[in-house]
Amino acid sequence: MNRRDFAKLAGLGAVAAATPVGLAARQSDALPKLAANAQPITPEERAMRIQRAAALMRANDIDAVLIEAGSSLTYFTGVRWWRSERLTGAVLTREGECVVTTPFFEEPSVRESLAIEAEVATWDEHEDPLAKVAAWLAARGLDKGQVGIEETVRYFAVGGLAAAMPDARIVSANPVVRGCRMFKSPAELALMQVANDITQAAYRDVIPRIEAGMTPSDIGGMINAATRQMGGSPEFALVLLGEASAYPHGTGMPQEVRPGEVVLMDCGCNVHGYQSDISRTMVFGEATPKQRLVWSQMRQGQDVAFEAAQLGRSAGEVDDAVRAYYEGLGYGPDYKLPGTSHRTGHGIGLDGHEPINLVRGEETALAPGMCFSNEPGIYLPGEFGIRLEDCFTMTESGPRWFTTPPNSIDDPAG
Repeated sequence: MNRRDFAKLAGLGAVAAATPVGLAARQSDALPKLAANAQPITPEERAMRIQRAAALMRANDIDAVLIEAGSSLTYFTGVRWWRSERLTGAVLTREGECVVTTPFFEEPSVRESLAIEAEVATWDEHEDPLAKVAAWLAARGLDKGQVGIEETVRYFAVGGLAAAMPDARIVSANPVVRGCRMFKSPAELALMQVANDITQAAYRDVIPRIEAGMTPSDIGGMINAATRQMGGSPEFALVLLGEASAYPHGTGMPQEVRPGEVVLMDCGCNVHGYQSDISRTMVFGEATPKQRLVWSQMRQGQDVAFEAAQLGRSAGEVDDAVRAYYEGLGYGPDYKLPGTSHRTGHGIGLDGHEPINLVRGEETALAPGMCFSNEPGIYLPGEFGIRLEDCFTMTESGPRWFTTPPNSIDDPAG
């Protein structure tokens, strides 16, 4: 379950749609239009992605790759579509060809977002779309080779293709799709920077206006309204108050802002599809010595992770460094509580969570263009939790923040 789902569980499902009654008058009316000059990904860049995928297929002895509707389809073709029992997807080949397959009656709508030169192969309701895909591959002599499957493709599509191509070998497309998507281009990084700037600015706008008695949906609605005003599209606004902050994705318990209690906000937006993910934690009113201590320890945990994220080191080593630091403070060990019960961070880009993760055992070496969240929260069950989250990208000289983490619980927005 992702944070959007947890937000709904906690009564936040409406925050993306409306601003609570009584709060609209307190919305700022002079926020900058930060997304006004953001440039979407060009057709030329998408064409280069397909050529990069073709090169990776040749290098990994993969003849073709099957992709379903979702972020990878958008990444390569521009097509924005949803998943249903009717297959819409694409096949890429080692020669740089691309075919988009969709039901006949959906073709006009699919073409609206198609951003590359590609064949569109349709199928009628009584036909098997996987048989159509198999025939298309057979016509190119690719029905007896290796066909890569993008990792989120559903089983009915995988099984259907395998049945239609009995002489083919079904393999993972991770070397191809991950080999493209994990490494962000300058254009992608620019869009992620704008998205991060918007979320950071939304926190700076909203945090001073939080009042006693507000609910998670009140605060989330204010953040999402500010996000829209600056040109971002809200993705999630998870707000956890008091004891609920001790549980990383919250609880269904009623919550409201109370003096001396923690306010944890985990929010993000997208700009032309590319996402931000930033968490801020504050105390409404005066923080206790214990709250200040845990906040400072967790903030130092971010720095430990950032300093460990060096080119050539494995992603898992970043998580190892944080856990060693926390265990030295008496937390844990490992994932035990009080301490940090989740990974240090996740990949981010078109998806809020995408490969790879900063987690124990992840052996992938850090390289330029990779992007991650950095959020080694500390949680004290029954009391409170502290999570600060900022994202960074790997550059030729090491990690670079998209947003600078705050330095004090007294200045939580940073």
